[in-house]
Amino acid sequence: MVGPVESHGGRPLRAWQSEALGRYEVARPTDYLVTATPGAGKTTFALTLASRLLARREVARVVVVAPTDHLRTQWAEAADAAGVVLDPTLTNAVGPVRAGTKGYVTTYAQVAGKPALHAARCTAAKTLVILDEVHHAGDGLSWGEAAEEAFGRAARRLCLTGTPFRTKPGERIPFVRYSEVPDGEPGELRSAADYTYGYREALRDGVVRPVVFAAYTGTARWRNSAGEVIAASLSEPSTKSVEATAWKTVLDPKGQWVPHVIAAVDERITHLRAHGMPDAAGLVLASDQDDARAYAAIVKKVTGQAPELILSDDPAASKKIERFGAGTKRIAVCVRMVSEGVDVPRAAVLAWMTSYRTPLFFAQAVGRVVRSRGPHEAATVFLPAVRPLLTLAASMEEERNHVIPPPAEASEDLDPLPPRERAAGETREWRALDADAQFAHVLHGGRAVLAGTAPEALSEEDGEHLGLLAGMLTPEQTAHLLSQRDEEHRRAAAAAAVQDDLFGALGDDDGGRSGRAGAAGADHRAGRFEPDEGQAGWRAAAELRREVNQLVARVASRSGEPHARVHVALRRAVPGPASASASVEVLEARRDFLLAQL
Repeated sequence: MVGPVESHGGRPLRAWQSEALGRYEVARPTDYLVTATPGAGKTTFALTLASRLLARREVARVVVVAPTDHLRTQWAEAADAAGVVLDPTLTNAVGPVRAGTKGYVTTYAQVAGKPALHAARCTAAKTLVILDEVHHAGDGLSWGEAAEEAFGRAARRLCLTGTPFRTKPGERIPFVRYSEVPDGEPGELRSAADYTYGYREALRDGVVRPVVFAAYTGTARWRNSAGEVIAASLSEPSTKSVEATAWKTVLDPKGQWVPHVIAAVDERITHLRAHGMPDAAGLVLASDQDDARAYAAIVKKVTGQAPELILSDDPAASKKIERFGAGTKRIAVCVRMVSEGVDVPRAAVLAWMTSYRTPLFFAQAVGRVVRSRGPHEAATVFLPAVRPLLTLAASMEEERNHVIPPPAEASEDLDPLPPRERAAGETREWRALDADAQFAHVLHGGRAVLAGTAPEALSEEDGEHLGLLAGMLTPEQTAHLLSQRDEEHRRAAAAAAVQDDLFGALGDDDGGRSGRAGAAGADHRAGRFEPDEGQAGWRAAAELRREVNQLVARVASRSGEPHARVHVALRRAVPGPASASASVEVLEARRDFLLAQL
């Protein structure tokens, strides 16, 4: 039987979470796959299940596998709140799971690095393995094979995904069941989820925000390999190759399409903040880091405020995501750092300025702005008016299953140009010249709703008050309001374009630091941390390890001894495992011993 309808943290469970737990309790399976739309609360469901299994001693350890390093921290913090201490800092260089924890959080890449190590950890104790966004186990055959080797003998496995996903032929994702697709092509298989909770159901339950898709067209001009100047509209019928090149051209930061749409994003944020969402924010998704830097400079010129620039190779990227989520900055510009799993509930506006167009990436990215915090909140997605994106937007509310394509089918996941057309050389030496932008339509129920078709006039005051609360305006009224402001956005974009330094890189003026580490160090020195690592948490242990290493460096500098020799002497004086595996009690004793030497 399922216990009280609440999570381990005491908050009431959503209906779908309670129902999914009930099914699990009845079946008690080794493998359980949950497909739930982004923002629905998969983390809460997983940690509630983990808490129950730990309490009943059906498992003694929990291992979470996440796609990125940032999500390791996010999972660990959510687990702390649920009363389950998971260590997100455990590396492959450390053998055993640290004392005082119930397990750890790792990444698919880390598992692929040493699958035998993770297999040993999972068989040393009865383990529940939570595979977050399990489609990543299909990112190359090596990752899937590593996941199977590492977790094939685990006591329980819970697989989570927020969206449908495809797998390359011959690369079935481990721990997922498949069946033949009725009337499908030869070799076509479909996964069978044990519980599915789609966007339509989440919208019905008020779990996610309704989304308004605002499509922007524009005329793009570029020079081809023959030196000819080509002009094409995003929204007019053309070949796939011409459409793809026009799409790429409008995304070029030197044109007027990008600043025009950023001006529209900025206005949307302003009115959201004025009418019910005082901390509303927007995300700008770029195709690569160069474009992201240029877009960040444009945001600063158009809005007068520097955005948060989040790049994957920036060591401070995770801290920037965390700071943006808890802060007041209006816009974050990123490549793929916030496309999946990252929780920024105040983000309600998305600008699609990338050539990525897979159903998986689209749903994950839109999922960043649909997490609902209260009634009357709505999300807006600004996107180029190109067929691939309009098709994805129109099918957003349709449930899609995981389908493995036939072996003969080619993948176009991240490249808007089909391979055969790209090989023909039609756009091989493309050079963008310029592009303008114009509001085209909003999408509603899979159809384009044009401007100028509003059934009734709206006052400017009513429009500003109601135009940002999806559901209170008809699609025609929404289109009318967006079109009304289009000329204002054009003027803002033109004003931003006159500076010669428009496309310079954005400087990082925040230093990437927070005061929490210093405060934590002060708490350590004052002796305010509890001696039990399970109570102190992984943050306390990590801070203690850093403090011990700093003190070793000071002792070595004063004595003239090598660092390694000081470490050896320290372990003799305060016996125990190496610092990477030591408990909080041992680390505190070593810190105190080192302080006495200074």
